[in-house]
Amino acid sequence: MARVCDICGKQAQVGNRVSHSNIKTARLFRPNLQKVRHQKSNGQVLTLRVCTRCLRSGVVVKPVRRLVPALSR
Repeated sequence: MARVCDICGKQAQVGNRVSHSNIKTARLFRPNLQKVRHQKSNGQVLTLRVCTRCLRSGVVVKPVRRLVPALSR
């Protein structure tokens, strides 16, 4: 499964790791993805992999948790 945000499509970027002696080696900058439950406008609930930028900006609408009634004994 690819490390890509399901909302904005953010994915890994390529850069260089630079040592103290200025030697460059390839590295990846990966997005900070979180697994989040998202509620669509029609009420459907999905689990998405979303970057923290989309979470913080309010693009993801989290569903309201239902209260489970206590079992009577």
